[in-house]
Amino acid sequence: MSGSKKAIVKVAVPVMAAVAVGAVAYAGNVANTPPSHKSTPSASTAKKAYTSKAGAGDTGNPATWRLPIEKYLPAKKDTRIIAATRDSMIDECMKATGYDQWTPAPDLPEVGGKTLTDWRYGIHDAVLAAKRGYHPDAAEQQAYDEAQEAGAVDESGADNATLNGCVAQADGKAPAAQAGALAQQISDDSYLESMNTLSVVEVFAKWSSCMKAQGYTYAKPMDANDDTRFSDPQNVTDEEIATAKVDVECRRKYGVEKVWFDAEVALQQTAIAKNQTALDEERAAIRSAVTKAKSLSAIQ
Repeated sequence: MSGSKKAIVKVAVPVMAAVAVGAVAYAGNVANTPPSHKSTPSASTAKKAYTSKAGAGDTGNPATWRLPIEKYLPAKKDTRIIAATRDSMIDECMKATGYDQWTPAPDLPEVGGKTLTDWRYGIHDAVLAAKRGYHPDAAEQQAYDEAQEAGAVDESGADNATLNGCVAQADGKAPAAQAGALAQQISDDSYLESMNTLSVVEVFAKWSSCMKAQGYTYAKPMDANDDTRFSDPQNVTDEEIATAKVDVECRRKYGVEKVWFDAEVALQQTAIAKNQTALDEERAAIRSAVTKAKSLSAIQ
């Protein structure tokens, strides 16, 4: 019998996706979380702590910043705990039904941004941009692609009905730590709404003028990232690299990411205050799922 698809087939991340939607991957699925690149801030800013009402981090590295809504989204460690428990349960179920060779699809290596804020506002690592433009690190992408290829098909011959039954069984005992609908909505909405705030509109205009002065016509930073000419996952052109290098220079000149982040922080704080009770309930549900997974893992 030919091999069948795994329970979960991960999706490749050939180039950086707009992270308003990418936040879902970070919150709910560690395996699909785009990892960060260690940015290289200038010497004058590298050691300055960037403190906001949301959290603290390196002022030159957006990957270290923390948005208010993250308090209500599943942490990576939570999703790892639950995923490991679920994989073990599904594995045992499949073996009990006669598929001894079945194994869970492996977790995929991280590629892209490692945190919710890392590539949320676009590229920020000048060194990486000079090598890969808007594409992830080559070694990370290769490791991701190879792991995906190795885990996409299992050789046990298991039929989908059996597999789906085992997955449903795991769902009943150890549900996945999904982001609550409200928390995810606030995260998505704040990203989109922030681009219409006065401070962000103004800094986008400065960035656009900076880019135009060097021969690149884009209205907003993510327009450059999403340029279809740079969408080939296997090909990084000289034009893409040149564009990305100027993009990062103009971002740093006007502090685009910081302005954008601060606008999101303010929007999220307002939304959280209006929905505090519901958000607390969503966070409690995540904690309950983690506690249940830990107890099941201890029993096993």
